Amino acid sequence: MFRATVFFVCFSTLLLAIGCHSRRAPVVVKTPPAATKPVAKKPPVTPPRSASSVAATRPRPPVDTVAYEMPDMSVPASPKREFRAVWIATVQNIDWPSKKGLPTSQQQQEMISILDMHRQAGLNAVIMQVRAAADAFYAEGPEPWSEWLTGKQGKAPDPFYDPMEFIIDQAHSRGMEFHAWLNLDRGTFGKTASLASDHISYRKPEWFITYGDRKLFNLGLPEVRTYVAGIVANIVRNYDVDGIHFDDYFYPYAIAGQTIKDDAAYRKYYNGMGKEDWRRSNVDKLVLELRDSVKAVNPYCKFGISPFGIWKNVKSDPDGSATTGGQAYYELYADTRKWVRQGWVDYIVPQVYFTTEFSRAPYKVLVDWWAKNSIGRHLYIGHGAYRLGNTRERDPAWMDPAQMPSQIRYLRNSALAAARGPVHGSIYFSSKSLTTNRMGVRDSLQTSLYKYPALVPPMTWIDSIPPLPVRDLKAARTDQGVELYWQSPDEARDGDLASYYVVYRFEGRYRQYRTDNPERILSICPGEDNTRFIDRTADPKKKYTYIVTAFDRLHNESREIQVWIN
Repeated sequence: MFRATVFFVCFSTLLLAIGCHSRRAPVVVKTPPAATKPVAKKPPVTPPRSASSVAATRPRPPVDTVAYEMPDMSVPASPKREFRAVWIATVQNIDWPSKKGLPTSQQQQEMISILDMHRQAGLNAVIMQVRAAADAFYAEGPEPWSEWLTGKQGKAPDPFYDPMEFIIDQAHSRGMEFHAWLNLDRGTFGKTASLASDHISYRKPEWFITYGDRKLFNLGLPEVRTYVAGIVANIVRNYDVDGIHFDDYFYPYAIAGQTIKDDAAYRKYYNGMGKEDWRRSNVDKLVLELRDSVKAVNPYCKFGISPFGIWKNVKSDPDGSATTGGQAYYELYADTRKWVRQGWVDYIVPQVYFTTEFSRAPYKVLVDWWAKNSIGRHLYIGHGAYRLGNTRERDPAWMDPAQMPSQIRYLRNSALAAARGPVHGSIYFSSKSLTTNRMGVRDSLQTSLYKYPALVPPMTWIDSIPPLPVRDLKAARTDQGVELYWQSPDEARDGDLASYYVVYRFEGRYRQYRTDNPERILSICPGEDNTRFIDRTADPKKKYTYIVTAFDRLHNESREIQVWIN
């Protein structure tokens, strides 16, 4: 992913109040599990807590507007629904772990720190690289442990733990989605790479082509595509992932003097097509097989791809963007626009790693183009945060601290969205760029752009049925503040239970309440059985209305239930 820009040249605070019992979910460091991986399942329903009611509950239908409420004008307008994520790269230890072979406890502590910082900055999802080069950062799979984890490919963590299971638990406890990010094409990363004796490149050498100093999977072979799809299905079957994610590596980025040696596969499988069309067909078949492998195991698991930012230039195709850079369609054989227009993916994340001033591929031009071509599926913009403040960049606009905030404000522009189509969020490459606060980007997110929390947008083509509302909502003043408690809802008609709850607070009473205003979100309470919340910021002299709603795994929101506290 980080080579995408090289290719082009060659061609608020985290939930301030305490919630359930805190807006920041508690950090739980698990003892490393045994070498078996249980199948993920929903938490059991626990009996509701009972308490005397001091205020009657009153269910109300959801409303979109409210008279008399004024938004906080001290910060930019912030949407209630927005996907806010970061890529956590493991290849070459870019983001995690900080180096090979760290003790288990240090690896875990580093990850806890990373997740805490991202949650505090207002993010609600992580895209974690779990397969970098036909290897694994997880226990339940056929490929060997990654050398970037333990220092030697095939060597398990000691003391043993399952990194992906651990990170999923940690992310979910903070109310963050976890998407497993896999690299498609790499079999090896370089000539000096550590390879286990049972690595797939040794077991199936005929599946690989050599390109540069790496071995790449030959995507023209049906058995290769089936193998990769099987790796994906295994992850979805064994881990509680919210999504499966692939990056921009399909066929390789061009290297001078190198050719893709797939002539034998082409002669066998070309089916009358020219070689370039055949390669694009191979990638299309792989994308569909990957999608089908995910949905066959878990229809609710999201499937997304993050391609290079330019599909085609307008000079190559009138439907292309007004750019003059490298083109995924021709150079990588990736018909990225087709995948989203045909609904093959649930979301697409074009890597728009360019500034608003970059003439060959202006950020705004590409955002507008993708918004017009992604109708019906979610569009998230991939931001090149790693380029901020980098003196080696040719574009001086990356030295401007206002560059990233201006990009976010642009994609949020509601007036433009009405004409071009919406943008549903952002993903930043990569984690270290935010944790090290390059050009103050993390500060900008935490104190301004992401000051208020955002909920992940629902994907109604997967699931449009909301959960049932919470039951028996009550409120009472205590020495600690205002305590809310409720019972979890029954199953909705599609069988879903609540996955988390949102608590809204309003000072006084209104005829209508703007639950679409994120300023009113007091707490996000992860977990079906997390049915108690203490508002420690409540002023004992003021009267409040609280609203609690339930959300399912796909982020559909229930009908509102409200309670008044004198």
